[in-house]
Amino acid sequence: MGMGAIGLGSILGGLNGFTPQAMADEISATSPLGSKAPQFLPRAKRVIHIFANGGPSHVDTFDPKPALQKYAGKMLPMANLATERKTGAALPSPFKFKKYGQSGIEVSDLFPHVAESIDDMCIVRSMYADVPNHEPSLLLMNCGDARLIRPSMGSWLTYGLGTENQNLPGFVAMCPGGYPIQESQNWQSGFLPGVFQGTYIDTQHTDIEKLIENIKNVYTSRPEQRAQLDLLQELNERHAKARQREAQLEARIQSFELAYRMQMDATDAFDITREPEHVLKMYGEGTQARQLLISRRLIERGVRFVQVWHGAGQPWDSHDDLEENHRNLAKECDQAIGALLKDLKQRGMLEDTLVIWGGEFGRTPTVELPTPGANAGKINGRDHNSHGFTMWLAGGGVKGGSVYGSSDEFGFAAAEDKVHVHDLHATILHLLGFDHEKLTFRHAGRDFRLTDVHGHVVKGIIA
Repeated sequence: MGMGAIGLGSILGGLNGFTPQAMADEISATSPLGSKAPQFLPRAKRVIHIFANGGPSHVDTFDPKPALQKYAGKMLPMANLATERKTGAALPSPFKFKKYGQSGIEVSDLFPHVAESIDDMCIVRSMYADVPNHEPSLLLMNCGDARLIRPSMGSWLTYGLGTENQNLPGFVAMCPGGYPIQESQNWQSGFLPGVFQGTYIDTQHTDIEKLIENIKNVYTSRPEQRAQLDLLQELNERHAKARQREAQLEARIQSFELAYRMQMDATDAFDITREPEHVLKMYGEGTQARQLLISRRLIERGVRFVQVWHGAGQPWDSHDDLEENHRNLAKECDQAIGALLKDLKQRGMLEDTLVIWGGEFGRTPTVELPTPGANAGKINGRDHNSHGFTMWLAGGGVKGGSVYGSSDEFGFAAAEDKVHVHDLHATILHLLGFDHEKLTFRHAGRDFRLTDVHGHVVKGIIA
């Protein structure tokens, strides 16, 4: 419904008295991605979700379990919980834990840079999911349902809040080297209009034209492109009216317009060479550093939800060689995540930016036994564990320097103040100004929501 205003805005933009801001306001007021007010006063305005793909081990990162050392090589004195594969004796963490900050929260030596911001973080040590399997757990964490096609969390937030910059997508998913398991379903819009789907960026590339295909038009000038789009818009408008505003066609029209508008803003947002040298050094080198710095540049420019994938090609799924694999993966991202938290705080952005880190589940405190086709039989890794794991949140109204909940003595299952993924989603929506039971979309005869018929806001996480 906002295409006419966009076309008019591009014409009037060159006339005296019609400012770029006025044009942006006009677009925002009529576009489905226009900036919207939440249901109540929010603590956070935007989200950066760092997804540690594959299931990092909580007992080796943010949930120390000294009891595992006592039982090293021995069977744990507890009833066996269901795991995807057979596990054996207790496997103590090969990493050392130490206290950080005024809060004195313990973090392993895998994440020294992240731990420097511990007083701005809430460590949730009592997370649990439904099944110890990647595919359904990825969809549960990202979309609120393990099996059915449902809109992703980023799509729900973009649907509820819109975007503050009409020249960039409201929801960006950055995953280097291709798609993760379940591919684009992780950032799908499901039954929401397609305009709310995440825009995928392959951040293994550094060239802007490879990051975003066709971002530059070397054959047609901007005015010529505008004329072409205006004609295309008129034809599509006739087509849409004849088909009762079919949702996929509306999304396609929006995509044409967004692609046109992105040519200037996206080129700037993804170009980290424009950052000062000291900022580049603070984040460090490598793909993770680059995409986390891009994340900050995107939310600065009004993008609502940025999902940063880590471990899509080399996942945290350490069935074998856990010590080596976890150390290598943490080395790739620790400095950059720590830099992101400090950078946001220095800019005054952390207080209304919610940063989330975690995977789809955790790992067992017991060693995984040899399983044909599953591991190399080295007996030095951990199996999937959905019964208990850890995630952390920072900024955006979170109670900094705190630990919420706990797993049992050995880290096998959430024990105290348990937090299901649905509860996490309800809490995230609350921080962004939404009652998770009232942010709904009518589909197939009923009102759907991110948390479906589940979820409670975890007040102990909120400052």
